[in-house]
Amino acid sequence: MRKSKKCSDSFVTMTELVLPNDTNGLDNLMGGRLMHWMDIAAAIAAQKHSNRIVVTASVDNISFSEPIRKGNTVTLTAFVTRAFNSSMEVYIEVTAEDIPADKKLHTNRAFFTFVAVDQSGSPIDVPELIPETDGQKELYDGALRRRQLRLVLAKRMNPNDATELKSLFDMSNEG
Repeated sequence: MRKSKKCSDSFVTMTELVLPNDTNGLDNLMGGRLMHWMDIAAAIAAQKHSNRIVVTASVDNISFSEPIRKGNTVTLTAFVTRAFNSSMEVYIEVTAEDIPADKKLHTNRAFFTFVAVDQSGSPIDVPELIPETDGQKELYDGALRRRQLRLVLAKRMNPNDATELKSLFDMSNEG
């Protein structure tokens, strides 16, 4: 049996200042730079959980609903929501802050998937995860469904085998 670790063991907070080199022509943070920062914070969380080298396997949808301006402080928080065999789902939230104006804005959130690998790059087992809070338990419970959706979309799982997804779309019980 694999040993277990808590969600809080993987918790990461990373803060960046949006400098002119990070922005586009409108003085907004470039999306690619934000995705880079998100990947780093999420990878650190996965490494903390697995105590292994990790590689990014997938990134769920990242929407850019609010611009992050030059001079803003960007805080990224990430933690592992569930561990499978060698893969881990990591939840990440992004907050932008205009400190002089005392304004904070939640700008992004996403799920990243990482695979722990050994020194030769082969997948290796990771510890099981123990969710602690109600929010962590909710994310943990939904992780299998999100994983199956990722695998179906990547054509690595037959949709008929996605038991968690079937229950979402089963209309046979409708009257």
